Amino acid sequence: MTTIAIPQADPARSYRAHAGEIDAALTRVLRRGRYVLGEEVESFEREFAAWIGTRFAVGVGSGTDALAIALRAAGVGEGDEVVTVSHTATATIAAIEMAGAVPVLVDVDWMTMTIGADEIDAVIGPRTRAVVPVHLYGQPAAMDALCDMARSRGLVIVEDACQAHGGEILGRKVGAIGVAGAFSFYPTKNLGAFGDGGAITSDDESLAAAARRLRQYGWDAERSARVAGVNSRLDELQAAALRVKLPHLSDALTRRRAIARRYSQALQGLGIVLPEEAAGTRHAFHLYVVRTEERAHLADELARRGVGTAIHYAVAAHQQPAYAARLRHGPLAMTDRVVAQVLSLPLYPELDDAEVERVIEAVIASVRSASAAFR
Repeated sequence: MTTIAIPQADPARSYRAHAGEIDAALTRVLRRGRYVLGEEVESFEREFAAWIGTRFAVGVGSGTDALAIALRAAGVGEGDEVVTVSHTATATIAAIEMAGAVPVLVDVDWMTMTIGADEIDAVIGPRTRAVVPVHLYGQPAAMDALCDMARSRGLVIVEDACQAHGGEILGRKVGAIGVAGAFSFYPTKNLGAFGDGGAITSDDESLAAAARRLRQYGWDAERSARVAGVNSRLDELQAAALRVKLPHLSDALTRRRAIARRYSQALQGLGIVLPEEAAGTRHAFHLYVVRTEERAHLADELARRGVGTAIHYAVAAHQQPAYAARLRHGPLAMTDRVVAQVLSLPLYPELDDAEVERVIEAVIASVRSASAAFR
């Protein structure tokens, strides 16, 4: 069996980089004895909202819950249609259905692999209520055009920013542009916890208050359920760890972008499609995703050279058994093409320069091997 010396993701390195601070924070929580919705969560919510640039943040149990609760808090409900993309984590589709709404899928832009405003008109109907742009891999979607379109049609925009902590559009962070943003703190994310966790960001006080009620059974201050809610609470241990890592996030993003820049400089001219930043945006580089028609061969060759890869995502939502027969969608030719080609290379701040160069050397050798194999 081939040993993978450089995995595609390695969240344990993130722990080791801040182990002393994290251990102290977790010990503080354990000794205090309050483990759900206490002062760590409240402090993290304030700090994360400030970092994103919104008035409010609401901690919840996962990124999926963040999106579902944000939609409900924004007024999306049973039978409403929500437009999003098929090329995304299945969680996006699951969250829309958790909110009681109906996902309607559209195609992606070839360069950014994110939703385009010009794709949406064809699927808008009388039940269309919202649009969920996915800032995929850390690349912000075209929010200016989407917001203009949404305003003209009376639609709500809730951003799926679960992969895009630190992505920016004209100096504004994603998650601060739509009526609400949804973030995941899954361990491999740019800001990762040590289990599941998520947050909703918004400038809308009433939306944030609704999200706080919905995350805990629909309770009001007297613990009386005024709406049907759920149990989705960011716990104190995860919040404490996230508070340790949040002040380091800007430096981690700088390192991610430096690694991505080095990859893009070194891998030009190989015949594989490299990620690009759309004009006016700053990619958060949660993932560095290349595209090639020889994906399987390239992945095998890289594994043979000790470099791990992953596919995000090999099967689009409209192709999956749970959804294929029942989701409405327009033409998805670009999505079908993209999912057959995407391959994620190793990218995390703890990669050292020698490892980055080893990945580059392995990609160059593997692409040449693939080219020879298919010549």
